[in-house]
Amino acid sequence: MGQAPRTLQPYLSERHFFGAELRRLRERANLSQARLGVAIRFSADLVRRVETADRFPSREFVEACDSALAAGGALTRLWPLLEASRADEGKRTSSTSGPTNAVAALPAHLANTPGVADMVARVPFQPGVLDRVALDWLNASAGPCPSAAGRAGSADQVCEEDLHSAEAALAMFRELDHTHGAGQVHTQVQRYVERKLNRLLVSPPASAAIGRHLYTLAAGFFELCGYQAVDTGVHGLAQRRYLRALRLTQAGGDRLFGGYLLAVNIGDLALHCGHPEPALRVALAAVRGSEAQATPAVTAALHAVVARTHARLGREGDCLAHVDIAERQLARSKPEDEPAWIRYFTPAYLADEIAHCFHDLGQPQQTQRHLVDALTELSPTHVRRLSIDTALLASSLTADGKLDEACAAARAAVDHAARITSHRCLQRIVEVQADLEPYRCEPEVREFGDYVREQLPLAAL
Repeated sequence: MGQAPRTLQPYLSERHFFGAELRRLRERANLSQARLGVAIRFSADLVRRVETADRFPSREFVEACDSALAAGGALTRLWPLLEASRADEGKRTSSTSGPTNAVAALPAHLANTPGVADMVARVPFQPGVLDRVALDWLNASAGPCPSAAGRAGSADQVCEEDLHSAEAALAMFRELDHTHGAGQVHTQVQRYVERKLNRLLVSPPASAAIGRHLYTLAAGFFELCGYQAVDTGVHGLAQRRYLRALRLTQAGGDRLFGGYLLAVNIGDLALHCGHPEPALRVALAAVRGSEAQATPAVTAALHAVVARTHARLGREGDCLAHVDIAERQLARSKPEDEPAWIRYFTPAYLADEIAHCFHDLGQPQQTQRHLVDALTELSPTHVRRLSIDTALLASSLTADGKLDEACAAARAAVDHAARITSHRCLQRIVEVQADLEPYRCEPEVREFGDYVREQLPLAAL
């Protein structure tokens, strides 16, 4: 009888992530470990030990696997991360379960400082500063800040290889965040920012172009950190990280990414915190300030946020007008012509945004129709989005009086949420229970309450 493969926890380290990716690609190619070993001229035992994170692979092993599995460079791009991880593996300790509260969102040197974690957790989201932020961004110079290039051959200068390594790290962290939630991944991201990204930011770039690229890449890291702060329920810290990302795009002269951050991150955070009016103003500022550079997908994403704010304010006509713009723009989009950071914004993601609009407008049947489109196309690795959308579907079915279907969807949402460490998922499960509260005497609703208490006690009411 074959031995069951070891369960991997790819959020623990770069080595675990590589092992999980190698196994996924090998199984996709329908190859056994032995057959892959023959193809790359390494032993099956080494393949097994790399897959289970018991061994670091060599560069030759990584490149051979990338070629044999037709990975298109996906494995090779992880090599610099593996090499760096090998260097400090002995100095690092990992835990199989990450923190789930505000401490997870703090830099490591602050998380252990008495009183600091509690203080940061209490810092509120501040909607009053957003108008000034939007105005400053609109009036800012479109050009990048000058960046002094390092001396040719200088050991400490930032080069293209450094950028490629950081890009691979950001892509890896984003995928881990989708699958496992901020509670289990944030510490690893913060450690990378403190140890590697901040060092790059204070080092001279090899050229002005590399300096601009570095600023935009760093903005991507702080955008992810901000989103993870949202996912751990620390909204004031999320706002500060988003604002730092926005400043980095200004330093790099990346007007388009700045507009995206202003609307999709900062505006959506304001909406999430219950402030639709300032959310609408910053989203409209982003539309105005980036229209000259905006690609179809970016334009669609910006107008989707504007639509969400109008829906929250009960303005159906304005909402649907911006939904129409978003749909028409996304239909024009060609992925190869879009910035890499917006390629996630597919018709499924737009369907998710539209479903939230109709939910806020109190139209459950339209909500359900768009959620079906969103859920059908979502990747199974995007567990947080699956949980949130399935929970929204349950709320919509409840509003439509379909209790059996609502409870079935709600159970599925709990199953997804139980696989991930996410404050947002817990919050959404709580909202489903509140929606079902008027029907608490119904047997299926009582059974669902028992199911939540058993499977996801942190979300139980």
